[in-house]
Amino acid sequence: MDEIVAEFIRRTILKIPVANILKILKIWNFLPESQLETIKLRQNKESLSQEVVELCQKKRASLKEAAILDIICEEVVDLSDMEEFKDSFKKILQRALRNVHISFRDSEDNSVWIRIAWGTPHMKPNQYKTTYVVYHSQTPFVFVSHCRIKRYIPVLCQALMTAGRYHKIRQMELQSLYLDSLKAIVFKQYNQDFETCYLTPLQERNFETELDMDPRIIHENIKEKERIQRVTQETFGDYIQPRLEFAQYKLETKFKTDSKKGILAEREEPFRCLVKFSSPHLLEALKSLAPAGIADAPLSSLLTCIPHKAKNYFTIREK
Repeated sequence: MDEIVAEFIRRTILKIPVANILKILKIWNFLPESQLETIKLRQNKESLSQEVVELCQKKRASLKEAAILDIICEEVVDLSDMEEFKDSFKKILQRALRNVHISFRDSEDNSVWIRIAWGTPHMKPNQYKTTYVVYHSQTPFVFVSHCRIKRYIPVLCQALMTAGRYHKIRQMELQSLYLDSLKAIVFKQYNQDFETCYLTPLQERNFETELDMDPRIIHENIKEKERIQRVTQETFGDYIQPRLEFAQYKLETKFKTDSKKGILAEREEPFRCLVKFSSPHLLEALKSLAPAGIADAPLSSLLTCIPHKAKNYFTIREK
């Protein structure tokens, strides 16, 4: 076994918690059980890692075996972190609230679903008043369904911060019924980068052929339609948009006039209004506005920035 492999194995062992070393080496299944039993766990970590390296040298471990050990190490450490998160989260909520029922379900995408049934100090948890939480390991994001009992929200946030080892928590102004769309926006899996598509020579020939087929057909505003299509494509791309159902805008503006006369001239309070856009698939609906001739292209950035800013609640104030 060369020095590079030996050093790789040594560093891998050093980053494993002592309590997990024997477990990971057994999963690795490279060293025989008889040799694993000889390892002295009650010694400093540097000596322990060196002892493992010496055993690997006797079996002439290759870089391939060392890489497998590293993969197993990451998987077990992630699993251990998730179990620690669950245990801590449950203890914090149960310590703060006497009657609360908490259930966990692990998902294949390295996330855990949490179901919380809330009770009161004198009543058992109501299984019909639940909150669902989806926590993704090693990310700064957590998804929470609507919590009907407002007074429990601070306790829930505190449990998430402590168990996830975060210093603060900030609510994102983004809501949807579709978790996959929320994840695509928040995790930046939704990408609007694309290559601008133009008509190919073949498409151009087909278009010209169509014109030649019947000279009575007149296609009006061809250049404008091409511009609208290009701008829409540059804004939204060619793929299906993340699925959101609404966007809400609060507008605050003041009355402005050069004249000091009139009943509104001395008004100091701003005018306020609320505008809501709703649709079964809002972003796809916005994408179709300009090509359908309902709106000018390009659309307002307040409508097209929703996935970029990861929010569908906006407050617009004049400076």
